[in-house]
Amino acid sequence: MRFDIVTLFPDCFTSVLGSGLLAKALAKQIAQVNLVNPRDFTNDKHRKVDDEPYGGGVGMLMKPEPIFAAVESLPILPQREVILMSPQGQTINQPLLRELASNYNQLVVICGHYEGVDERVLHLVTREVSLGDFILTGGEIPAMALLNGVVRLLPGTVAKVESLTAESFEEGLLDYPQYTRPANFRGWKVPDVLLSGNHAAISQWRYEQQIKRTGDRRPDLLEKWKREKGDKEDKEDKGDKGDKGKN
Repeated sequence: MRFDIVTLFPDCFTSVLGSGLLAKALAKQIAQVNLVNPRDFTNDKHRKVDDEPYGGGVGMLMKPEPIFAAVESLPILPQREVILMSPQGQTINQPLLRELASNYNQLVVICGHYEGVDERVLHLVTREVSLGDFILTGGEIPAMALLNGVVRLLPGTVAKVESLTAESFEEGLLDYPQYTRPANFRGWKVPDVLLSGNHAAISQWRYEQQIKRTGDRRPDLLEKWKREKGDKEDKEDKGDKGDKGKN
């Protein structure tokens, strides 16, 4: 997958792209990241990328011309999405990351700065994405989160594919508690069931812990999971009845 990051601060990505699984994914050519600076597409001697908003107001806006020129300089691959990182966008979650990893060959990610971008930049954009309901100084940190979340889902990035499905949010619940050696640390003991070797009992304990932890920490997620589980069971019941009616 190709990522084109449009940013005024490409150096921000140096450490992220050179570390951990991202660095390995780039080395294995699972993903390609291209950093594009809109300042390189300005025509004035000051390389100006921002200006005052029409109608007055506090702060400066990123001008449309350098952003358009930067995006239009890029190749267009099939299944391309142009994303603006914006607090007004769709909040990043696991289903969104899965959708982007599965359905697109190219993600162009525009990082806003200052007070945002000229509204006409939205004519380039196919989706706005947010890290959450808060404001940062720019779109670079949210873009890094998006990049990390998508790349780790691409085939070959994570060695054990099972680990991608057995984690928080993949099944609508938070992950279960996990332990490693030693079995007793400062009086805090690993639950006996995990030491039992009884895989059915361990699986049941983990499932129960997921429900409990989600209810304690994210009751909103638990309610959503219950609704979706109920809807799925209703559909299955209706399907069974329909099949029986055909006999």
